[in-house]
Amino acid sequence: MLKCHIIDFESADWRKLDAFADRTVFQTREWVRFVSECQKAKPVLAELREGREVVGYFTGLTFAKFGVRVLGSSFPGWTTPYMGFNLVPGVSRSAALAAVEEIAWGTLKCLHMEVSDPGFVVEDGQALGFTCDSYTSYRTDLRKSEEEIFNGMESACRRCVRKAEKSGVTIEEAHDLGFADEYYEQLKDVFAKQGLVPTYGVDRVRALVKHMAPTGRVLLVRARDAQNKCIATGIFPGFNKIAEFWGNASFRSSQLLRPNEYIQWYVMRYWKARGVEVYDWGGGGTYKEKYGCVPHSVPWFTKSRYQVVSKLRDEAKKMFDRKQRFLGWLKKSRHESPPE
Repeated sequence: MLKCHIIDFESADWRKLDAFADRTVFQTREWVRFVSECQKAKPVLAELREGREVVGYFTGLTFAKFGVRVLGSSFPGWTTPYMGFNLVPGVSRSAALAAVEEIAWGTLKCLHMEVSDPGFVVEDGQALGFTCDSYTSYRTDLRKSEEEIFNGMESACRRCVRKAEKSGVTIEEAHDLGFADEYYEQLKDVFAKQGLVPTYGVDRVRALVKHMAPTGRVLLVRARDAQNKCIATGIFPGFNKIAEFWGNASFRSSQLLRPNEYIQWYVMRYWKARGVEVYDWGGGGTYKEKYGCVPHSVPWFTKSRYQVVSKLRDEAKKMFDRKQRFLGWLKKSRHESPPE
């Protein structure tokens, strides 16, 4: 039986943690600090032991929502699809989840918990009475040759890449804090096309750049047209075996130059050259299928100590969705209103 013990986040041996084969960028110290800052949440780092032997670690954060204390690893709205565990080979993730549940209700005094982990299977949570949802995305196998990856794209997508190149579009890697504001201006244009507003503010992008850019574990890119104007941007964190599509934005007026497809081709080659094996496309969206990626889902387990808490969580999500649609409508109606 595994036992879970909370350890100090700041003094942890991060080199040891980062050496785990199943480690992802979302479990790294800097990413957790980024989430902590944006969500006003407290990092939780726990050691899993079998007897006296340390067999793994758990990464998460606690916060209060409507007066309810929650343990998230991850949580909706964090723009962080999964966190979860790092375990030595052969250790059961279901047993690890049971150990974390024990400290969630006990030591941490939480009333609700959510855990998503790339190594989960549905049975890991079902056996313990968790509700199982999933983070649904697509993945590209970067172990293939560049030629195989490129030829795996739909022909129209390959033509888009070639068009961008022939039109004089260039890709540059960014390292400055000003990148966040460029990206966000383009993101607002992307959401406006759908009558919506972004689900997060520019401060979140600034925090991501601040925490992650110095680590080398995020690729920030700009696409420029032949006149050197920045027409598209993208944010792509990565570490160990998996790179992630966190965000991509562009001005509608320049999309005919196909900068987004050109960016994606650059990103896949960039992370492949650094030994990354998987490119995760950051969620659903059938438009991603043109890149030759395949569907992939990661189980997402939720559990509340009391049934009423689960209902509050579901209602909060619905309220957030309604708020985003209303703000998008309000912004659009203001733009369309005739001048007085």
